[in-house]
Amino acid sequence: MKTDKNGNILELMTGDITKQRTDAIVNAANGSLLGGGGVDGAIHRAAGKELLTECKQIREEQLKDEKLPTGEAVITSGYNLPAKYVIHTVGPVWKEHHDNQEYLLANCYQNSLELAMQQGVSSIAFPSISTGVYRFPVSLAAKTALKTIIEFLKSYNFGSVVMVLFSEQDYATYEAVLKEKAE
Repeated sequence: MKTDKNGNILELMTGDITKQRTDAIVNAANGSLLGGGGVDGAIHRAAGKELLTECKQIREEQLKDEKLPTGEAVITSGYNLPAKYVIHTVGPVWKEHHDNQEYLLANCYQNSLELAMQQGVSSIAFPSISTGVYRFPVSLAAKTALKTIIEFLKSYNFGSVVMVLFSEQDYATYEAVLKEKAE
């Protein structure tokens, strides 16, 4: 756990993001917002069918039946989750966006944090976006995610950010990057 001069907390843990008791959790969604595998499917299952209904409504009303662009974020209620909100963001598929993959991944974290602040959220849990089926290298994802989060926390009195990692191996990678940044 790392606390900065603004009193913000950045914490790493392994676990199930659907069990987090933060104000918001972040969904590594696909652009359709209609659920899928991995984190996306787990969040949709745990939240209940009302989440899918709200996501469809966002697709119709805000996105005009288009997909949510990579790096952008939208917010819904958490329904049956302990978290009040779910922030959905679409991470980049590794090797699909050749020149700007790190930029797009950073946007996922930045846009999610900004949206959270707009909603008055002071605690948020992130998964390691794009490192599952989208195959973003975990070490590069960790550097991008932590750099973006730390820079955000330096600028704002936000509260608590938790990185909820799927495996001990992912945790070790994020921990090593965080230690590097602390030196």
